[in-house]
Amino acid sequence: MTPLLDIRDLNVYFDTYRALDDVSLSVGKGESFGLVGESGSGKSTLLRAVAGLAPVAGGTIAVEGEEIKGSRRSRDFHRRVQMVFQDPYGSLHPRQTVDRQLLEPLAIHGIGDTEPRIRRALDEVGLGPSFRFRFPHQMSGGQRQRVAIARALILEPKILLLDEPTSALDASVQAEVLNLLEQVRKEHGLTFIMVSHDLGVVTHLCERLAVMQHGRVVETLSSTDLAGGRMRADYTRHLMTASLGFAR
Repeated sequence: MTPLLDIRDLNVYFDTYRALDDVSLSVGKGESFGLVGESGSGKSTLLRAVAGLAPVAGGTIAVEGEEIKGSRRSRDFHRRVQMVFQDPYGSLHPRQTVDRQLLEPLAIHGIGDTEPRIRRALDEVGLGPSFRFRFPHQMSGGQRQRVAIARALILEPKILLLDEPTSALDASVQAEVLNLLEQVRKEHGLTFIMVSHDLGVVTHLCERLAVMQHGRVVETLSSTDLAGGRMRADYTRHLMTASLGFAR
């Protein structure tokens, strides 16, 4: 079976610094896949490379068997692949209402019948119609992230790239947003690729994960094996021990 997302020997350079070093992984349709590792390991760079936001120096990225060429991403790509960033306040336009920010992707892609789509998108993330005409500063961090998720969902993509979607939120709100993500994944049959520092979050939401260090994939394993301490690499073992939720 062809993977929904297939990455082979991917390299990313920033000047002389090699941010990704021959990274390969594949993610199946409907799968939730995690990327973990310390800061600077290349997790977010990998997501940004897929989204066309980081310069790819070599290797291939394929979605549904179709190789993505060059740094520009087509409209069709963005219909299929959407990204949710770490900081919802930074990813939302501070001077645009929620309504305008949800309308914009529909207008860019020439999608009509916007009214029911906007209402449905807000309803799916647990926000009522009263939020449509609020500005980002009039909402809490959790509400802003829900808007960011609604904006990603409104184009009905197949893949969501999640760059630490709860790390900027209060601990009391993180579980709500994670449960929301799991719910929409099941309802829409979405495929997730999720970056997180928190191994507890990854094992809660993801079925498999890749452990990254210095721009390379150290190993790929199931979240069940991670939680059970069944890993090959010493780095993965040290990472698990260092994670607060996995202290032994």
